[in-house]
Amino acid sequence: MVPRVVFGRGSFDQLGELIEPKRLNINAPFIFLVDDVFKLDGELTSRIPLAYNDRIIYVSADEEPKTSQVDELVESIIVTSKERPSGIIGVGGGTILDLAKAVAIMLTNNGKSEDYQGWDLVKNKAVYHVGIPTISGTGSEVSRTTVLTGPKRKLGINSDYTPFDQVVLDPELTNGVPKDQWFYTGMDCFIHSVESLNGTYLNAFSKTYGDMAYGLCKEIYLNGGLPTKEAQDKLMMASWHGGMSIAYSQVGVAHAVSYGLSYLLGTKHGIGNCIVFNHLEEFYPKDVALFKTMMAKHDIQLPQGICSDLSESDLNIMIDVALGLEPLWENAVGKNWKKTITSKKLKELYLKM
Repeated sequence: MVPRVVFGRGSFDQLGELIEPKRLNINAPFIFLVDDVFKLDGELTSRIPLAYNDRIIYVSADEEPKTSQVDELVESIIVTSKERPSGIIGVGGGTILDLAKAVAIMLTNNGKSEDYQGWDLVKNKAVYHVGIPTISGTGSEVSRTTVLTGPKRKLGINSDYTPFDQVVLDPELTNGVPKDQWFYTGMDCFIHSVESLNGTYLNAFSKTYGDMAYGLCKEIYLNGGLPTKEAQDKLMMASWHGGMSIAYSQVGVAHAVSYGLSYLLGTKHGIGNCIVFNHLEEFYPKDVALFKTMMAKHDIQLPQGICSDLSESDLNIMIDVALGLEPLWENAVGKNWKKTITSKKLKELYLKM
């Protein structure tokens, strides 16, 4: 679990006092990985507490995080820092938070980040790392994984060393999120709770968090009518609880299939999950119907036919990526999932998209 969390509007301004006790010395900088959408936002960047050799690295979130990107960032930080950094602070959405977690891990572990894609492969504790989400829904701020697209697969670095040491949850930072993005990342949270609550890995711990996230998402996206500030606060809490729910269970069909889309087509995670979930009536009938109602309520139009022109080879690549995520399928369908989840079935599913 994340050991320390601060929540509250304006709490971003506490960042300096939170991290300064973790400074190793004046030659060991704090590195801030910040979504480059804030590069021209002086209101936010002026509040980042830089001292000594601390610096900001602006990172584009236009594409899903890659192992090669992590390795390049780590090499750049090592080359330009006198000593190993005191900490890595991620400020942004799920892409930036995942990059911050991965960079923190790779600063203390040898080799390439692709070597650690999987479960419990990390040997050494990561450097101190802090997560500050500027959009709600991904759950990356609380999860024990950092999902990366590597040369062979899209898979997380899942380990006890992955979660942040400190998280700052400031709902004010979500001001200005575009409507479509607000919906897609919110639905990522909704899908987290659905896949957890309907999975074979479910237990009382994950169910408690999943129920909370599910209820909050319905309140925000289905019932509506909440004042903006209250909706922001509640969505940030939904993201946290949805992430906690899957941390103690697992995700399911939508994530497994959307990883294939992301690996081959570069489809962003939130919208990819929505594109897939829209066709999963067989697995989650009640919740897919609810999802379609929420889409209609907020006038969301999903991309159509994104797989219609793919070759057999392309389809097989996506199918292989999806089938490789065994814990997800076991959670979704059970230990005998291979009897029903076949290449043919996945091909039919992808062709619907």
